[in-house]
Amino acid sequence: MQVQVRDNNVDQALRVLKKRLQREGVFREMKLRKYYEKPSEARVREKAEAIRRTRKAARKQAIREGLIAAPKPKEGAATRGRSR
Repeated sequence: MQVQVRDNNVDQALRVLKKRLQREGVFREMKLRKYYEKPSEARVREKAEAIRRTRKAARKQAIREGLIAAPKPKEGAATRGRSR
């Protein structure tokens, strides 16, 4: 993966690289491969992840259809961690 450094701005290039690696799932993959995971444990984890994804998708679909109310936004969530 390559990132162009413009105007000798290495900090910005590192941020872009980190964001791309995050999107590709490289950090998650590194975390999972840090230790050996038995195939049976991997199957259990993957099944649990699939169940979580399915429930999340169903919850979002129900919110879109108006079957359940949307969750209330948390305090300070509008700024997403940015302090001004």
